[in-house]
Amino acid sequence: MNKSRRSFLKTAGLSVCALSGGIAGVAGSPAAARSGIAPGRYGKGEKALRAKRWAMVIDTRKFCGPQDYEPLVEACRAAHNVPHIKGPQEIKWFWTDSYEHGFPDDMNEHLSKNVRESAYPLLCNHCGRPPCARVCPTQATYQMEDGIVAMDYHRCIGCRFCMAACPYGARSFNFKDPRKFLPDPVPNPAFPTRMIGVVEKCTFCAERLAAGQMPACVEASQGRILFGDLEDPDSTARQALATGYSIRRKPSLGTRPGVYYLI
Repeated sequence: MNKSRRSFLKTAGLSVCALSGGIAGVAGSPAAARSGIAPGRYGKGEKALRAKRWAMVIDTRKFCGPQDYEPLVEACRAAHNVPHIKGPQEIKWFWTDSYEHGFPDDMNEHLSKNVRESAYPLLCNHCGRPPCARVCPTQATYQMEDGIVAMDYHRCIGCRFCMAACPYGARSFNFKDPRKFLPDPVPNPAFPTRMIGVVEKCTFCAERLAAGQMPACVEASQGRILFGDLEDPDSTARQALATGYSIRRKPSLGTRPGVYYLI
């Protein structure tokens, strides 16, 4: 009983994989993960946008309330065929919540009332040190060379270790068949729909970046969300961070979140 939580998750993950071999298949087995077989990648075209470390900067000062975020939520849903499921089994890629829930470890007791009572958009933080990728036994969750934490849905066996490891609640599990909650035809036939029993989350629109387009929420924000290379001092993201006060979600955990909020 003296095993660490990490050791327990690793052992449990291998056990689940062994029991799920008939479902996951060879590509989703721990043997495939250990052998170095590369997970699915996004093919980048000639117009692909590139960065050493993608980061998002949300200028919350330019949003008046939850209603201002709704077009961004819908843009994300349409781009990725995110189903509309109400209640505790909701599938969330981009959503809003209170300051208290979004930033529970903030130590500044003297922020303005407006800051503390506003709604904030939440999404996967695409951490520099993603705990979700470390605990995934099949490499269904992996980190791309540009920092994006991506998913290979075909490898996901539904163990949900990534959900337990994520400190931001940024992942959703498909308890129901998500395709039954999508309109016909689907909003974006070019993006794959998911199936029951797999986890999904925001991908920083890796497929759009590969085609030379900015993330859907960034386009819909009309300049209120900035996206750029965190390691390029001339990028719009770095310039915004250099000129304004920003916060991140739970930075004390050492995950190095890639989403910043200007307040």
